[in-house]
Amino acid sequence: MPSDNSKAHNNIMHSGGLAPVSGREPLILILGSYPGEVSLKASEYYGNRRNHFWRLMEEILGIDSSLPYEKRIEAIKSKRIALWDVLYGCRREKSSDCSISSVMPNDIPGFLKENPSVKYIILNGKTGAGKWFYRTQKDILSRDDITVRIFPSTSPANAIMSFEEKSEEWKIIGEWLLMG
Repeated sequence: MPSDNSKAHNNIMHSGGLAPVSGREPLILILGSYPGEVSLKASEYYGNRRNHFWRLMEEILGIDSSLPYEKRIEAIKSKRIALWDVLYGCRREKSSDCSISSVMPNDIPGFLKENPSVKYIILNGKTGAGKWFYRTQKDILSRDDITVRIFPSTSPANAIMSFEEKSEEWKIIGEWLLMG
């Protein structure tokens, strides 16, 4: 039988996350909350094969989800999409966004200053990226030159929506890229 301390023992402080991925003149910045355990170990955005992110990018943008990670990253950068996370560090239990606490935000205003071409910010999930962005990045929300929108989480934990329902929401990326 686990002791009462077992839960606290699993609640680990993480910091560093993954570096932003960005090519020349990104138009869209997709923000997760903080990488899950599988992604951290692999040093890959959306590294958990059960996560729908890369499958959605295949369906919407034609980026083959079976390509090696480096090729998928090159492909997404070529589409003018940048990837990062709202948080640089946090305390959480395993990979659960619901258990995030003690947060350290990334310097998203600094990223936007270096990349003034960003016109759209996608928050990957309401309880993770959405919650922490709205708590830590209020200044960005007041800008009228950037659209910020919460999309359904691509996480395997978001089983409320089917892949098809998520795809329907996420496909606006294609429209935004066309509007440039």
